[in-house]
Amino acid sequence: MACELQVKPFVYLLVILFGMGSWIAVNGLWLELPILVYHAPESWKLSSYLAIITQIANIGPLMYALVNKCAPKYFNEKHGVYLIVTVGAAACLLLVFCWNDTSYIGGVKRSTGLMLSVLLLSLVDCTSSVVFLPYMSLFKPQYISALYIGEGLSGLVPSLVALGQGVGKTDCINTTVNSTHQIVEKYLPPRFPVEDFFYFLFSIMLICGISFTLLNYLPYCKMEHVAGHRDFSYKDDLVPSDTVLHRNTEFQQETTILNDDTRYKLERPISKTKLTFFLVTIGVINAMVNGVLPSISTYATIPYGSEAYHLSVTLSNIANPLACFVAFFLPVISTKVIGGTAIIGVAAGLYILVMATLSPFPLLVNETSGSAIIVIASVLVTVLVTFCKVSIATVLRLHGRTALLWCGIVTQIGSCIGAIVSFIAVNILHVFHERQACSS
Repeated sequence: MACELQVKPFVYLLVILFGMGSWIAVNGLWLELPILVYHAPESWKLSSYLAIITQIANIGPLMYALVNKCAPKYFNEKHGVYLIVTVGAAACLLLVFCWNDTSYIGGVKRSTGLMLSVLLLSLVDCTSSVVFLPYMSLFKPQYISALYIGEGLSGLVPSLVALGQGVGKTDCINTTVNSTHQIVEKYLPPRFPVEDFFYFLFSIMLICGISFTLLNYLPYCKMEHVAGHRDFSYKDDLVPSDTVLHRNTEFQQETTILNDDTRYKLERPISKTKLTFFLVTIGVINAMVNGVLPSISTYATIPYGSEAYHLSVTLSNIANPLACFVAFFLPVISTKVIGGTAIIGVAAGLYILVMATLSPFPLLVNETSGSAIIVIASVLVTVLVTFCKVSIATVLRLHGRTALLWCGIVTQIGSCIGAIVSFIAVNILHVFHERQACSS
C-alpha cells in the first residue's frame, strides 16, 4: 500500500515505543486495581480517588504551557519529554517501595503512599498530552498514528503482563457464618507481587526515554523530520499554517496520504468552525473515556462477574492499538464521518454509565447476554473513540504545532471535567452501589 512506503519501519517503531511512555504508568495502576483494592482502606472506591487525583494533576500541563509560552527558547518539547521520563521513572520506583504505606488524614485511614505516587505519575502522564503531540509536529504527518498506537499499547502491554500475573482472580466458595451457609468471594494471590509489576513499568519508562533520544539525535531518524523544522524551532501557528504546509514541494507531498482507494490532501488552513468542532469532540469523548468510565467501570461490570470485568478491560486494551492501525491505513478527514463515529462511541459509553447507575442489579445481570453486551459496549467505546482521536489529531497535525497543543490541552480539560463529575457522583451523592461478583 502506498501509505506503507511513506514511513520508515524502524522510525515508526521508535515512535510507538516513545508513545508507550505517555500513559503506561497510570494504565498499569488501573490494571493492578483488583489487587490494590484488597489492601487499600478505600476498597472499591479507590478507583474514583485515583481518577480525581489523575485529573488534579492537570496542573502539570498548565504549568508546562505557561513556561513554554514565556520561555520557548529555554524550555521546549525536548526538555519536557526528558523531564517526563525522569520523573515518571522515579515515581515508578517510589511505587515499588511505598505503594502500601498508609496514614490517617482527618481521622480516616488513607493510602497515602499509593496516592502520592499516583499524583507524581499523573503529573507526568497528563503533561505528556501537551508535550508528546506537539513534538510530533517535528515528523511527517504519517507518524502521528504511531504515537497513538504506542499510547494504545501502553494499556495493552501491561494488561498482558497483568494477565500472566493472574491479577484479580477470585473464586466463589461455600462458607458458614453464624450457622448460615453463604457463598463468598475469595481472593486468589497473584503469581508475582505488585512490586515486580511496578519494576516493569519503570523499565518501559526507560525504553521510552531511549527511543526519544534516538528519534531526536539519530541521523537516520532525523531524515524523517519535516523540512524547515530540523532546528526544533517551532514557529508555525494556526494562522500561518498555510505557509508551513506549502513551504516547499517536498512538504506538499508529505501532507498527502495515499492508500489503495483513499487520497486526502488539505489545501487550505482549517476553518475556525471545524477547529471548534474537532476540539469540542475531543473534549467530549475524553471526558467520557478518561474521566467518567474509569471511575464507574467497576460498578458497571463487576455485577456481571469478574470474567466480564477482565474481558472488558483486556479486550478494550487490545482494541485500542488496532483502532490506531485502522486509522493509519484508512485515514479519514470527513467531519461527518468523524462526528458520526464519535456519537456512536459516546452512545455506547452512555449505556455503560446507565448500567453502572443500576448497580448492583443492572439489566440482564444474571444472563449471559448481559455480560456479552457490557463487554461489547466497552470494546466499541474504545474502538470508535480511539479512531476519532487519531483522525482528529492527524488533521490537526497538518495545521501545525499549535493545533496539536490545543488538542492536548482540550483532551486534559475534558478528562478533568469528567473525573470531577464522577467523583462527586461516586463519593458524595453515592449514585453507584457495589455488588460482589459471587452475590446472588
